[in-house]
Amino acid sequence: MAVSLLSHELSDLCLGKPALRSLSITSTIAEALEVLKTSDDNFVSIWNCDDDECCSRCVGKVCIVDVICYLCKDENFVSPSIALKQPVSVLLPKIPGLIIHVEPSCSLLEAIDLILEGAQNLVVPIKTRVFNNKRSKQQQKPFCWLTQEDIIRFLLSFIGLFSPISSFSIDTLNIISPNTLTIEYHSPASAAIGAISRALVEQTSVAVVDSERTLIGEISPFTLACCDETVAAALKTLSSMDLMAYIDCGGLPEELVKVVSAKLKEKNMNGMLQHFTVSMSCGGFSSSSSSDEEYSSSSMAVQVSPFSRPGRISRSMSYSARMVRRSEAIVCHPKSSLVAVMIQAIAHRVNYVWVIEEDCSLVGIVTFSDMLKVVRESFETMA
Repeated sequence: MAVSLLSHELSDLCLGKPALRSLSITSTIAEALEVLKTSDDNFVSIWNCDDDECCSRCVGKVCIVDVICYLCKDENFVSPSIALKQPVSVLLPKIPGLIIHVEPSCSLLEAIDLILEGAQNLVVPIKTRVFNNKRSKQQQKPFCWLTQEDIIRFLLSFIGLFSPISSFSIDTLNIISPNTLTIEYHSPASAAIGAISRALVEQTSVAVVDSERTLIGEISPFTLACCDETVAAALKTLSSMDLMAYIDCGGLPEELVKVVSAKLKEKNMNGMLQHFTVSMSCGGFSSSSSSDEEYSSSSMAVQVSPFSRPGRISRSMSYSARMVRRSEAIVCHPKSSLVAVMIQAIAHRVNYVWVIEEDCSLVGIVTFSDMLKVVRESFETMA
C-alpha cells in the first residue's frame, strides 16, 4: 500500500480536473472581473501568451479579492472606473514561485516538496487525444492546476498509512502557528485591508477578536472572493463588525447600504459612490438570498459536504447557486487530531483551521502547509 502511494504521479490527481480558464496578461482588470463573475472558480489564471504555443506560460492568478484590495487604494478608490482599465498584471503579487509548471509524470513527493517550498498552484498539461487537423492545431493545449487542497484530499484516501501520526494531536505534532492576522471587531474594516491582502497570498484569513483575543469570527479572502468588487466601498466605510454582518446576511442589509452611501458622499468619494450606486441598482448586493442556506450547528463538527462550493453573493443569475461561507470561523482545539483537522479543513474548503481554547481564546492557526510537513516527514519512513 505504501509503495502504491509513493508511485503515484500528478496525472493520477488530474483525472476529472477541468481545464483552466485563462486570460492574457495584457487584459484589463475589468475583463478579468467579467471572467470571474461568470466562473465557478474563484481564480482565473493569467498567461504570458506567445505566438509560439510552447512558450505560453501561466504567470499568476487573480480573484475578486485582488480587485477589492486594489480598489481600496486611495488613488483607485477615487476613480474606480479608471482603475479597472489598468492591465491585470498590476494585481499579480511580486513573489516568485507561487505558480509552477510541472509535467504529468511529476511524482507526488516532488509535488509536496514544491508546495512546501512555496508553490500554491502546480500547472499540469491535460493529456488529450491528438487529431491531425488544422483546427486542433490552432487550439491551445489545455492545462489544469493542482492545489494544496487537492494534495491533502488525495492523501486522506491513504490516511491509514500515516498511523499512528495521523491520530496525534496538532499540539503534540507542534504544528500550531501562533502568528495570526487579527483585527478587533470594533475597529474599522479598512484597518484590515493590508492583512486581507497578506492572508490572500498566504492562503489564510484574518481573525476578528475582542480585546481579550476571544475569537469572534473572521474576514476570509475565500469568502470575499464570492462577493462583488464593490465590497471595497464597505471595507473602506464600515467597521469590522458591520462587515461581518454583511457576510452573514449574504449581502448588504438596506440600512448598511444607506450607511455606506452616506459615508462615501460625506468623504466626497463620488467615483466609488457612483460605482456603488450602479451596482446596487443592478442587484450587485442582496439583503437576502434564496440560495443562502442555514449554516449553523457546532463549529467543531463537519458541516459542509467536501464537494460543495461557495456561492457568490449576488442576484446575478449567471452566478452558480453555491453555498455561501459566512464569517463564522472554522475552529478546533489543541488536542484535536491531525486527521480530524485535515477532514475539517477539506469539508469547509479552506486551507486552514483556527485553534482555540475552551473559552474561545485564540491560540493560533494550522494550515495545509503545516499538515503537509508532517506528511512529508512520514514519507521518509515509508521509502
